[in-house]
Amino acid sequence: MNNSRPKAKLSRALGIPLTRKCVKYFERRPFPPGVHGRGRRKASDYQVRLLEKQRLRHQYNISEVQMRAAYDAAHKAEGKTGETMVTLLERRLDATVFRAGFTRTIYQARQLVVHGHFTVDGKKVDRPGYKLKPGQVIEVKETSRQKPPFQIAATGTHIDGPTAPYLSTVLEDLRTTVIRAPQRSEVPVLCDEQLVVEYYAR
Repeated sequence: MNNSRPKAKLSRALGIPLTRKCVKYFERRPFPPGVHGRGRRKASDYQVRLLEKQRLRHQYNISEVQMRAAYDAAHKAEGKTGETMVTLLERRLDATVFRAGFTRTIYQARQLVVHGHFTVDGKKVDRPGYKLKPGQVIEVKETSRQKPPFQIAATGTHIDGPTAPYLSTVLEDLRTTVIRAPQRSEVPVLCDEQLVVEYYAR
């Protein structure tokens, strides 16, 4: 999914910074864009749920069709639908590449996956939505390792805080292994997933 809307403006509309670079813009103007951004009327229940769904969707940089598919799959699975939905999204290849610290943003992760720079268990995979399973190994292709984005990533530049506990990452080798499925409490997305479930279940 390509969203050409400036990330800072989109962050303000959603009420959350979508990238580290957006944080300073968001903190300076933490209200929706537009001349009426500071004085919006109280949102309806529908608007609250829609906003929460949009927040989750944009944090994973996916289309509405992909978001709906994640909800449908979670609804059919065992356990809490909202938590399952988030963990399913977190198992995407582009999300895992981002959490491992191989890219600066989820947007860059999607781009580099599509361009075929990653392998899963030794085979090239260029689908950002590829669902990873425990035990699978994700690596930067040997022919891509000398490219500037990966040379930068290998130094740990993109890591901000603790690494994902469900991944075993060796940054200098540009390799990560999925140890297990993530738990909702370990996924750093800003979202009340129950509101998303209520949006789709209406």
